[in-house]
Amino acid sequence: MIEEIKKDATSSMEQAISSLIEELKKVRTGRANVSMLDSVKVNYYGALNPLNQVASVSCPDSRTFVIAPWEAAVLKDIQAAILKSNLGMAPQNDGKVIRLKVPELTEERRKDMVKSIKKTVEDARISVRQARKEANDVIKKAQKDKDIGEDDEKVLLTKIQELTDSYIKKIDGISEDKEKELLTI
Repeated sequence: MIEEIKKDATSSMEQAISSLIEELKKVRTGRANVSMLDSVKVNYYGALNPLNQVASVSCPDSRTFVIAPWEAAVLKDIQAAILKSNLGMAPQNDGKVIRLKVPELTEERRKDMVKSIKKTVEDARISVRQARKEANDVIKKAQKDKDIGEDDEKVLLTKIQELTDSYIKKIDGISEDKEKELLTI
């Protein structure tokens, strides 16, 4: 039971970290990153497919994407999907590949993005603290039902708090890295 409580709390906290990382991938930093195009879905023979399943996506430099479709017939569909996805980048089609230039971010826009990142990070912290609260509630109920003793309760509460502190520290590190990346010109 004790390991199960800790395992559930760890799982919930890991999920908060994973979702934070996924959300931060969507934030455009002024540098080309292949994950920025993960939301682009291409109509490929009647089915919507992720861009990376119908074309090769590469970043020859820090501000450019080169998208090379595996079939030349899909080029126009890829171009339409990019325009439809509202990425804020205009595709340049040369008949063989599509090039995308990542626009330069202004200082003001960078600061706005940092503010929005802080909100996302705070949401992740709240998720971790919620996982701690749920684990603590289960521990206190177990002690109240006499399934565990008072000493075990105190030890478990301490372990859950240490676990929470370590995950909050991870979140802070991820946040600092993303802010540094955003504010670097």
